[in-house]
Amino acid sequence: MSRVELNASGTSRDLSAAARVAEDSAALAATLIPPPPPAWRRVANRLVHLWLLTLFLVVWELVSTLGVRINPQLDVMLPPPTAVFSAAQELMARGVLITHIADSLRRVLVAVGVGAILGIPLGLAMGWSAGFRASVDPLLEFIRPIPPLAWIPLSILWFGIGDTQNEYIIFLAAFFPIVLNAMAGARDVDTYLVRAGLSLGARRRDLFLTVVLPASLPNIFTGLRVGLGIGWMALVAGELVAAPTGLGFMINNARTLFRSDYILLGMVLIGILGLVLDFLMRQVSAIAMPWYRR
Repeated sequence: MSRVELNASGTSRDLSAAARVAEDSAALAATLIPPPPPAWRRVANRLVHLWLLTLFLVVWELVSTLGVRINPQLDVMLPPPTAVFSAAQELMARGVLITHIADSLRRVLVAVGVGAILGIPLGLAMGWSAGFRASVDPLLEFIRPIPPLAWIPLSILWFGIGDTQNEYIIFLAAFFPIVLNAMAGARDVDTYLVRAGLSLGARRRDLFLTVVLPASLPNIFTGLRVGLGIGWMALVAGELVAAPTGLGFMINNARTLFRSDYILLGMVLIGILGLVLDFLMRQVSAIAMPWYRR
């Protein structure tokens, strides 16, 4: 057997041995990874974290129920959760509650959507171009400190009482967090990535689409979450002042009727819907950025 054939056979034996070692290592690593828990256990683990919320509801029920013996007015001042649930059933039977929820959700989604369509490109442009940022930033910082609620009187004069007026207030509340977070994401892109793209001959357009935009997505979704939360709060405030329907209108109308159970129901629904919207936004961000994990 020649020396070349001996070397070839020795190399093949080494490769086979290396492959067997790699397979054995992979099998050993697979045995070290614990199997995923069953679905019922994952659900139970999540429910365990709700103990504080459960305790809060129990204490609320006890204070409201037993406190009536000390102060009879407590039944009106702080109705128990069971009374709030009964109020929800009453409004559901009348078909009013779904209308208020749907109108509030429609207003906030339309306004935040418009804020995202206008705010994300503006923020990315400000972060990508220092000259453009220097021109736009003074005007943006002049308008941004003005509270959205301060625009309510003018918005009523401009748009009247209705959806457009409320959507304008929500838009003002959500627009600036979206712009600032998008700007921060584009501005703080790793300079080594930008230089690497330029050294490989990438054009500015390709560099923006393949490097800057993906790197800015975490900040963009953070801005959307913040803008959605602030816009939700501004929606309720706007509906308290000028709206024919919505959860804010329901709360204000219940105040005039001395129905504190309706007021608490509106507050609970605002919290639940805000939680659901934030959860959905986090799911969308996880789908859009499967590579990003905190």
